[in-house]
Amino acid sequence: MTANVPPSAEADPRLVEFAREVFDTARRGEAATLASLIDQGLPPNLRNEKGDSLVMLASYHGHANAVRALIQRGADPDLRNDNGQTPLAGAAFKGYADVVGALLDNGADVEGASPDGRTALMIAAMFNHVDIVEQLLARGASPLAQDGAGNTAFDVANGMGATDAAARLARASGKTI
Repeated sequence: MTANVPPSAEADPRLVEFAREVFDTARRGEAATLASLIDQGLPPNLRNEKGDSLVMLASYHGHANAVRALIQRGADPDLRNDNGQTPLAGAAFKGYADVVGALLDNGADVEGASPDGRTALMIAAMFNHVDIVEQLLARGASPLAQDGAGNTAFDVANGMGATDAAARLARASGKTI
């Protein structure tokens, strides 16, 4: 099974079904099953047709134990999907603080920005996930980082009406609301 290769007309239908089941296993967060599959030779950075890795799927669906099991077996915590999004950004968007912690504890880049320059801190701030904003700041995320349009996390939080996150970021960056 080759990573990031979409199934073709010549692909064995059983192999295609197996791959779908593996990705669903990551979505369901079945850490023990994923660990066993990787221990048996499944590539830890296997990706689906959208470039989503097993870590991305487990992160986006809120499964910290699965994230840990995958990374401990060689999965890249920063592997981006075809849209340039990181697992950390996915977890920040969904509001999964425990997944954010698992990713950061296992080497995820706190500043890893998407192609438009948005960081996980900006994404957490936009959706007023103050617990994640606090966690990211404590792990070294810069409140002064700017996206491609020149906006900071404070700016995007303020623009989205995320008042709690904006207030926290104002204190972190010395701004006033």
